[in-house]
Formats: sequence, C-alpha cells, structure tokens
Amino acid sequence: MGLYKRGAVWWMSFSHRGGQIRRSTETADKKLAIRIFDKLKGEIAEGKWFADLEGERITFHELMDKYMTDYSSISKSRASHERDKGLLKHLEPVFGEMLLTEITARQIADYKVMRRQEGAAPRTVNYELSLMGHAFNMALCEWEWVRENPVRKVRKEKVRNTIERWLTLDEEEKLVAASPKWLQEIIVFAIQTGFRESEILGLTWKQVDLNRRTITIYEQKNGGIDTLPVSQRALGILLHKHEERQGQNQWVFPSQCGTKLCQHNLIRAFHEAIKRARIDKLRFHDLRHTFATRLVQNGVDLYSVQKLGRWKTTAMITRYAHHYPESLRPGIETMDGVGGGFITNLSHVIKNKGSQPRLRLVTP
Repeated sequence: MGLYKRGAVWWMSFSHRGGQIRRSTETADKKLAIRIFDKLKGEIAEGKWFADLEGERITFHELMDKYMTDYSSISKSRASHERDKGLLKHLEPVFGEMLLTEITARQIADYKVMRRQEGAAPRTVNYELSLMGHAFNMALCEWEWVRENPVRKVRKEKVRNTIERWLTLDEEEKLVAASPKWLQEIIVFAIQTGFRESEILGLTWKQVDLNRRTITIYEQKNGGIDTLPVSQRALGILLHKHEERQGQNQWVFPSQCGTKLCQHNLIRAFHEAIKRARIDKLRFHDLRHTFATRLVQNGVDLYSVQKLGRWKTTAMITRYAHHYPESLRPGIETMDGVGGGFITNLSHVIKNKGSQPRLRLVTP
C-alpha cells in the first residue's frame, strides 16, 4: 500500500482480494490525500469497502450482446439460440439502456406485470425472466460485473403444467379430412412420431434409414443424438415421400418449390384446417401431446414413452397420462386375484341391476 503522485494528483495503490488496485484521491493536497487513504484502509480492514463494479458502466444491452455472442450462440442449440433472440426483443426496449446496477427486483416485477397485461402467457414471461436471470448469473459469477442477481428476487409466474389438449381419434379424422394432402401427411407423421414442428420441417433424408425403419435426430433440446424407430404408418408416409422425391432434394417435407417448408405457411394452413374441422383450442404442438397420451393410454411404460419422445425425465411424462376408464381396466383387474376373499354370485348382481342384492363374502 502506498501513496504516489501522478502529475499534480495523489494516487493510492493497494491490494484487495488478491488484486492490485490503484485509485485517485482526486486531490493535490498531500495531507488530505493521506486522510482519504487512511479512511480507505480502515474500510478495507472492517470489510466495508468494495471495488467499483464494471456493471456500473455496462448497460443491459451490452450484457445481452456479450451473453448472446459468448454463450447462447455457442452453448445452446440453434433453436434455443433463436428463441433467445425472440425473448430478447421484449426485454431490450425496457432494460436495454439501463446500467446493470440500476436494474432492481421491483423494476423486473413491474416488467412481469406489464407483459401479462399485454397478453403474454405465464410460461412466456418465465422464459423471458429465465433468460435475463441466466445472463445476470454470468455477469455475477464469471464476469464479476455485478454483486447480485436481481432476477432471483422475483417470483416466476405460476404455470399450469397439466397438458389437457390432445386429439381424439374422431378429431384426428376430421382434421385430416379438412387438410390438403401435404398437410395431412405432416399431421399424421407428427402424431405417429411425436416430433416437434422444427424437427419435422428440418427433417432431411440423411436422417432417415428406410431399411432399418429409423430416424436420427441430431440437434434437439436435450443436446443429444437419438436414433428412433418409426411406426408402420410413419414409415408408409416416408416411403411415399421418397417416391415423390425430386432429384436429390434433401428435405423430407419440402415446399412446392422444393425448398425447406416455411413455418409460417405450415401454421397458417394448420389453423385454417382447424377452423374447417371445427376443432377448438388446438396447437400444432398438441400433436406431440397426442403421441405421448396415446402411448400411455395403450399401456406403454413411462420409460419407453420418455425415450421415444426424448423427454429428459419420466416425471415430465406423467402430465400426458390422460387415461380414459377402459385404459385403466387392466390395472384394476389385477386386484381380482389379490386379497383373502372374493365375492360370489356376481352374475346374479349384474343381472339384477335394479335390486339391491346382498353380496356374500367367502373366505377360502
């Protein structure tokens, strides 16, 4: 530690947390500089002094620019990176020009209320807060720009996780009938595979093995590579599309021009088909829910459903288990052979539904 002169002004040099720090006393008076330096040494000894943070000079826009360049574009999948760009479009107008140290939990809470009033879904708001929170975590832990993450103090929106919307067989028949041929193939393929919209639009023939009846998914949300079997109906669609393939076109479901099918065109046609079929409140992603629900309803174990749909945990599958009574019957029938007694004269009970017969419990 020491004082030294730089030009006419006295400067302080001292060590703090393993680093060498230099600060101006902003005075040319040596006696005043000594008093300032003594006060600083006292604050350091008492643990009350903190070095200036870069976050006091860095804006939220600069933080997100670094985050998107150094982390999101490298460590996340292309789809996740693109989603981050979309989320950032809502955050930037509010926080973009603010310094990091100016952003408070209250301002973030006000932003959350504003987004809900604009009609944003709870899950969407949570995605935006998660992106903001992760960027602040990087600024806190890795870049040491701030002392705290204000997003941690803000409660996330409550999301109703139970997914209730899935297509019945009757609805599927109506939807397919109301769709043009190219959309019919995509709808059935989505239900049969559980593939996400982006995975279907981006599916290429390099991923398809018709002999083994498998499809390999390279880039996905869980970051892994999976090779999955396909059903007979899905295979039939693939064989038909392969016969229609023009030249060396790489896309399995191309546009009429042979290019990659545009997401906007797919969703627009899907919504038009929904209206014609008079089906309420259905999203394209609900076809994936339908895939999982039908597997569960037909007795497929949750571990297999998880692997076929590529969910991270089996806990994520339980929300798709929309049972109807008959799908539960095999389970309850296992109770017939369990226990110390059984009910006789069951046929008499069934035949006399209007009466109140007395059941006789027999113990073997």
